[in-house]
Amino acid sequence: MNKRILTIIITAIALVGFAVGCKGKDVKTISIDGSSTVFPITEAVAEEFGSSVARVTIGVSGTGGGMQKFCAAEVDITGASRPIKPTEVSACAEAGIEFIEVPVAYDGLAVVVHASNSFVDYLTVDELKRMWEPAAQRTITNWNQIRPTFPSQPLNLFGPGVDSGTYDYFTKAIVGEEHASRGDFTSSEDDNVIVQGVATDENALGFFGYAYYEANRDRLRVIPIEDGDATNGAGPIEPSPETVANSTYQPLSRPIFIYINKAAAERQEIKDFVHFYLREGRSLVREVGYIPLPDSTYDLATQRFDAGTTGSVFGGGGSRVGVSAEDLLRGN
Repeated sequence: MNKRILTIIITAIALVGFAVGCKGKDVKTISIDGSSTVFPITEAVAEEFGSSVARVTIGVSGTGGGMQKFCAAEVDITGASRPIKPTEVSACAEAGIEFIEVPVAYDGLAVVVHASNSFVDYLTVDELKRMWEPAAQRTITNWNQIRPTFPSQPLNLFGPGVDSGTYDYFTKAIVGEEHASRGDFTSSEDDNVIVQGVATDENALGFFGYAYYEANRDRLRVIPIEDGDATNGAGPIEPSPETVANSTYQPLSRPIFIYINKAAAERQEIKDFVHFYLREGRSLVREVGYIPLPDSTYDLATQRFDAGTTGSVFGGGGSRVGVSAEDLLRGN
């Protein structure tokens, strides 16, 4: 049975059980939306949190779509695979929404090809830029235009949609400007669609959060990236829990977040859920394929939430490349 259909069936059964169990009680709901990258963590946390305290509903509209709902007070919490943008800060302020920003994990963006692709041994940041920059549209269409030793075969690109924080971060890190890329690629807000596209096309290349590669490593091959940074000096590096955690996989490593509506955070069920997320979620992060933050960072994030500290430690400026969530929380 299709995994997504099975998940929907299990969720429906759980909700029926919850409704029956809570009949006659005051049913509390925690509404969440946002990033498909953050979704596996939030889903795992919600399953462990259980339904005895509140019913947790989770949508996947992408980071941008989730932020729109969050700033319209349609959800209590939204997941984001990049920091909040200035336009989103303004939208929340205009609606009177104060937010608490909490990092929950590290992620490395995995650049992948079909499992049978044997000619791509590594890619440089400059080569990725040549593939993805706006000037490449309808111009860079073959693999041998990226490197002369590559075969003369079509270059078929797959990536997250424009509402995705992963798209925003990738374009910032690779092209140099957030939200700037060619438009002639197959896009989706559902990373599983990108996985399927690359896994069934021998000429394909795509990118998404590391967890989606880990879950499909038998169908895909991850590509080491050479960042061209003399301070690295290690040559092309693959994403892994170790290289993301020690910041050697650059520039495609980043922290990912949840944003909590400050007014909603006054509700006990929200407090309990966020505390559970930052406490028990540490082990669940690795289980679903991401990289836990240092314990000290989770402690700082908990302190930030408990203090009701609003605003973004990134200054509300959107994607930032090569930063540590712990340094930012400490104010460095």
